[in-house]
Order: sequence, then structure tokens, then C-alpha cells
Amino acid sequence: MRTDYLAFFLSLFLSRLADQVLLFLVPLIVFQSTNSASLAGLAFFVETLPRFLAFPICGALCDKYSPIRLLHISQIYRALICLVAMGLYGLFGGIGWLIGLSAICGVLTTQGIMAREVVMPHIFPDYRYGKTLSYSQIADQTGLVLGPLLAALALEICPWWGVVIGVALVFVAADLAMRVWQRNSDVTLERFDQHADIWAQPLKIAFGHIRRLAELQKIILLAVGVNLIVGVTLASSAAMVIGSFSESKDFYAGLQAAGALLTIAILFVLARISLPLKLLGATSYIALLLGAFITATSASSEVYLVGFLLIVGFDKMFNVYMRSIRQRVIPARDFGKTVGVITLLNNLSQPLAGLLVGVLTAPIGLRGVILINALAAGVLGVGVAAVVRLRLATAVER
Repeated sequence: MRTDYLAFFLSLFLSRLADQVLLFLVPLIVFQSTNSASLAGLAFFVETLPRFLAFPICGALCDKYSPIRLLHISQIYRALICLVAMGLYGLFGGIGWLIGLSAICGVLTTQGIMAREVVMPHIFPDYRYGKTLSYSQIADQTGLVLGPLLAALALEICPWWGVVIGVALVFVAADLAMRVWQRNSDVTLERFDQHADIWAQPLKIAFGHIRRLAELQKIILLAVGVNLIVGVTLASSAAMVIGSFSESKDFYAGLQAAGALLTIAILFVLARISLPLKLLGATSYIALLLGAFITATSASSEVYLVGFLLIVGFDKMFNVYMRSIRQRVIPARDFGKTVGVITLLNNLSQPLAGLLVGVLTAPIGLRGVILINALAAGVLGVGVAAVVRLRLATAVER
């Protein structure tokens, strides 16, 4: 792999690693400090909600300003905020500084995600886009898995505020890797004139593309179905494995590790071979549906494991399909703002799935909730396929 490519993916990995350490740290420290699960949950809500809400505005900023500059700002400012917050903690005490820094870092993380999304189609001339997406998600997934492990290990040898200072250093390392990429890359990104407004006008343009482009409507609906499945799986997996099947925490940890390894293996395969987009989308969606029905009806932990692995593993394959479609059909001048809105719409169904688990588990049971989400995703998939077939038939008649 070329030096500039490797530096870019290393920066992505380090940035995700540091971000996941913070995500793991906040609810844990809040719970240990207050002994309140409710406050820990509230802290997690406070640190994650801004991430989702920031997608449209961050996407618009990436169209208006240099996404590479915004990426540097995202990483350096996260490092700076970590150091400032820990300085304030040292002066005044209290865990509110940790929650506040994580909320702000969450918005800056979204800015970094959107900046990378905008630049990736243009900076890997030697790779097809599917290969770029696969390698980027391998880096992202590896950071996602190792972040909590690194946080747990670090807490064994130093206090939590020391871990936060370490996170700041990792963000600095991520930015240094980006600068190595810039020094070794000769790519020049095309810039477009943009409207002065970064609020209403970008939203109007983004929704205009969604309304006009049938392929965007298709992948948004399919992504809603996928996130219903993924959301209910994430919200219920611990209860199913430890509660329903009476397995140990070690088994649950092994389940998560197996899911991560399978995901990385699938992404490596996708980086090596080129599949038609229709096959990619259909295979991943059907595998996700099958996994959901298996987890809903499994009679043993071994069977549940199969369903869980199908869901976790093929989620990233669907992600490659979805992002490939977006890159192909969205105009380059409006890519950031449109992807920002789409990402927000796609992710709304994950918290909805968690809410359904909380509300419906008592009356219909956890398996019933999983089954309802699987059926809803199946209906969405069949509906999208039927509409696509109808449009093709209409086009042939014309």
C-alpha cells in the first residue's frame, strides 16, 4: 500500500480509537462516581445525541470549506478540548467536565466523519471506490473494537483523567498521520461556489436531491430497515445472551469479538473482489434479514450466535453498497450536505429500535420485539424491490 494511503487509513484508525475510548469512558466513570445507572444512561445520551444532530450542518460545512482543513480542525480541537477539560477538572473537580468534553468532541467527530466522506472518493486514484470503502471500514472497525479494550486496560494502570490526556495524544497522532498523507499526496480537490447560508439552503438542496433521485429514496428506506435490525440487536444482545440463554459475560465478550473479526474478514474480501452493486445490496440485506429471524427464533446460544454474526458481519457490506450508490448519484458540489441529511435520516431508526425494546419487551417479550423489527425490515425490503420492479417495467413500456 502506498505511503499516503497508509497514512490516511492510520489517521482514521487512530481517530476512531480515541473516540471510542471516550465513548466507553463517560458512562463508566459517571456510574462509578454516582452509582446510578440512570445517570450513566443520561450521560451517554448527552454525549451521543449531538453527534447525530450535527450531521446536516457538518455536511454543509464540508461543501463550503476545505474538508481537509476541517478534518485537521476536528482532530486538533478534540485534543485541545480534552486537555482544557482535564485542566478545569483539576481546578474545580466534578465529572461534568468529562460529559461536556465528550459532547463537544462528539460534534467534532461528526465533522471528521463527514470530511472523510467527502474526500475519500477523490484521493485514492489507484483504488476502485468499493475497495476504498472496504479499507476505510476495516480501519474504522478495528478502532471501534480496540477502543473499549484499550480504555479498560488503561484504567488499570492510571486514573481516568490520565486516560483522557492519553486520548488527547492519540488525536494529535491522528492529525500527524493526516499531515504525512498530505505531504505524500498530490491530490487537489475541486471546490465549488456555495450559498452563504449553511442552515436552511443546504437542507433545501439536500431534500431536493432526495425527492428527485429514486436511488437515494431506495437506499434510505433500506438503511432504515437495516438500522431497525442492527438497533434491536445492539439493544437486546446482552439480555438475550446473558438473560435468556444464561451464558457468561465471557461468552458475550467472545460473541462481540467474533462479530468484529467476521466483519473485518468480509471487508477484506470486498477489498479484493469487485461485486455488482445489485448483488452486494441484495446479499447483505437478505443476510441481515435472515440473521434477524434466526436471533428472534433461536432456541440456544449457538443458534443465536449464527444470527448475530450474520447481522454484525453483513451490516458493513450493506454500508459499502449504500455509500457506493450515494457517491455515484449525488452531485459532487452537494455531496456533503446531502450525505449529512441522509446519515441523520438513516440513523433515526436505531434509537427507535432501542425505544421499542424498552416499551414492548414487557407485553410481548424480547423475541417478539426482535421479530417485529425483522418483519418491518422485510416489508421495507419487499416494498422497495416491488417499486424498483414497477419502475423498470414502466420504463420498458415507454
